[in-house]
Amino acid sequence: LRASLHAGKVIMDIYDCKIDIEFKEDNSPVTEADRRANDIINSYLTTTSIPIISEENEQIDYSARKSWEKFWMVDPLDGTKEFLKKNGEFTVNIALIIGGIPKIGVIYIPETKTIYYSNTDEKKAYKAKLNSHKFELDKLKELSKELQPKHHISSDIKIVSSRSYMNEDTLKFAESLKKEGKNVEILSKGSSLKFCLIAEGSADIYPRFAPTMEWDTAAGHAICNAVGIRVISKKSKKPLIYNKENLQNDYFIAYTASSY
Repeated sequence: LRASLHAGKVIMDIYDCKIDIEFKEDNSPVTEADRRANDIINSYLTTTSIPIISEENEQIDYSARKSWEKFWMVDPLDGTKEFLKKNGEFTVNIALIIGGIPKIGVIYIPETKTIYYSNTDEKKAYKAKLNSHKFELDKLKELSKELQPKHHISSDIKIVSSRSYMNEDTLKFAESLKKEGKNVEILSKGSSLKFCLIAEGSADIYPRFAPTMEWDTAAGHAICNAVGIRVISKKSKKPLIYNKENLQNDYFIAYTASSY
């Protein structure tokens, strides 16, 4: 929690200035905010002696990490494209993975100072709107509200999709639900906010039929696990797993039990 808040403050310091952009080998953008947030998060997490996989760290060979039972999965600035568009839809994502399963997740939205966090073993997840990035965590509990996804069956379905990666497959998926008699509304959001919307009951289904990496989904998946939302590989029909040799996810669907 402290790592995400500190990273969020630095991100917003840069957000309000002229942003210099570089591009990685895969042509995805990276900024000083990504790097500085990553350094801050690493400084907190290295004190735990638990290994870290982060989008902005040098990637560790599978031969070295395949035996890890427990590790942190980090995206220090998820939604860099949204950050560059200055629309506020970017997040700090931190997850603890145990046995390939996301157990603890934190998603911080720096622009609105909103934090989502979970503990899967307690089967609960929470949301809090803070007054400052330097917020005292001992006051967090009194501001936190438990997340309640939709559990009632309804013909009205809200699909949440990527703002930057909407594609034909997602539109076809929406049409298939309409043919089943559903009244479908599509909401577009950036970054891991899509998981948050389902976890808090503001949306029903998040189909992702475009590439993502494990650090894009781990924190959101942890929050979904805590409140009973399934995040299922389109290919295997099983939950997404983490620390694979190839860190790219299968296409997936996140959904409430009552919606799909």
